[in-house]
Amino acid sequence: MLSTLFGKRFDNPMADIKSAQALLDDLPKNDAIKSLAELTELVESLSVYGDFKLDHQFAVLRLLDETAQPYMRKLVREYFTPFEINKFQENRLWLVVGNWSRHVAKAYFKVFTDFCNGEKGSGAIKAQVPLLTARAVHATMWQLKFTCSHYGQVDNTTWTNLALLYKHAEQLRYLDTPVSLYSGLIGDTTVKYEVGHLMVWYDSGLSALSPLYIHLTERIVAHYHSAIDIHAEISQHSRLSFDLNRPAEPTRINMGATTHPAMRFIGMPAMQAKLEDLMRVLKKNIVPGEINLGGSYGAEVVKNAVQYLLNYLVAPPIRRNKRRMVDVILNVVDGFDKVVERTGAGLSFGEGEETAHWVTEEISASGFSTAIPAKGSGSIGIGSLLGIQPEGLQHWGVAVVRRLLRDDAKDQLRVGAEILSNQVVGVVLNHNRVPGGAIENGQPALWLCAKQNDPAGEAQLLMKADTFTPGRSLQIRMDGKNYLLMPTGLQEKGLDYDLAKFRFVVQEASED
Repeated sequence: MLSTLFGKRFDNPMADIKSAQALLDDLPKNDAIKSLAELTELVESLSVYGDFKLDHQFAVLRLLDETAQPYMRKLVREYFTPFEINKFQENRLWLVVGNWSRHVAKAYFKVFTDFCNGEKGSGAIKAQVPLLTARAVHATMWQLKFTCSHYGQVDNTTWTNLALLYKHAEQLRYLDTPVSLYSGLIGDTTVKYEVGHLMVWYDSGLSALSPLYIHLTERIVAHYHSAIDIHAEISQHSRLSFDLNRPAEPTRINMGATTHPAMRFIGMPAMQAKLEDLMRVLKKNIVPGEINLGGSYGAEVVKNAVQYLLNYLVAPPIRRNKRRMVDVILNVVDGFDKVVERTGAGLSFGEGEETAHWVTEEISASGFSTAIPAKGSGSIGIGSLLGIQPEGLQHWGVAVVRRLLRDDAKDQLRVGAEILSNQVVGVVLNHNRVPGGAIENGQPALWLCAKQNDPAGEAQLLMKADTFTPGRSLQIRMDGKNYLLMPTGLQEKGLDYDLAKFRFVVQEASED
């Protein structure tokens, strides 16, 4: 398209704002994917085919970016949906929006770099540099978002560019200059807010989140970006640091570590109180309308995102058990139904499709990490329930995928999983006399065998998704004994399972 569309400079429709606008008027308004793809090509053309002064480049880039925003918002809603979409559509959306995000971030940073180098037309955009820099950081955030939603690795160029943007804003004293990022957005932003928002959100642990929660945590942090501050001096409230001279992803503060003048420190002492206030509203089943979530989401899913951020602020995750560098061959199946098949609780009595074979890199009592071929792993995602059977053992255990990272160079997916139990037993659920409810009599479930130091008289069950009912007791028969299970709470709601805790008593056996 580009080679035929653009010839000499004065034949180029982008050489004049009016002709550029006329070109945009011809975009297929009812096809957001096609329109965004064409806009991506036009953004790419600015640097590839354009020979324009910098002020004109910036004006055209802003025009293209602002034209793209309605299409972006629509496709982002479709991609970060709380409902399941088919893999083809998911990959299509990711490719189109991810490609746009990457090219627009590159284009803004090029304009920024050309301004710093004093290219022709730089003087004409001097007053707009706060907006240019804020948009460059914002575009970088979107590039990060779509890289992380596919569990890709973040190139160090991202952090180098962010350091340059921040350093320039600091030196020219426009870090706190308010700008209106896009028309229609409520409130102004600043370069400092945009950098702080990106750093805090990224540090919260995106490799442990599904794409939906990557999106929701970003939107929530963005709403409270004014609670994030960046200082040149370390304080008791400092949480993160980044180095302007040696750019890398933000790191957690070590109060005893050596500091130097190029380090900047991020604190957010007021963030926890704001999130706790939001949580109180969400518990009333209300999602505040002033928070721009980029779509319509129920209170429960937003509450989960807020709780994740609160956990990050209050008690960052730590490794409970020492991992050992050891190769353990695991037979693995993915999904609740397949695990049930392997335990004999289903009709197939342990028969099913062939298992995958994974080799651990590290393993402990509470988890393991491994690298698996990216090809054929499309069903594996954050929150996937795994049935695991170490080679040579008869029993199966269960684990949940907590972290993913895509290694394109090796065509691998690096997986970190939490082991829920090293041994599970298939059981059949029955109501305790009272009919009705979400659970049908005879439905299979998985009894998680107790770990050392687990409280006596308590048990965990993995059940099919959306079947746990508070206040409804259940009965099972296991090892020749009848058990009465009294629910104490839902511990986790997974992709295809409910993990619930029960108190239990062993009943006298009755005649069959």
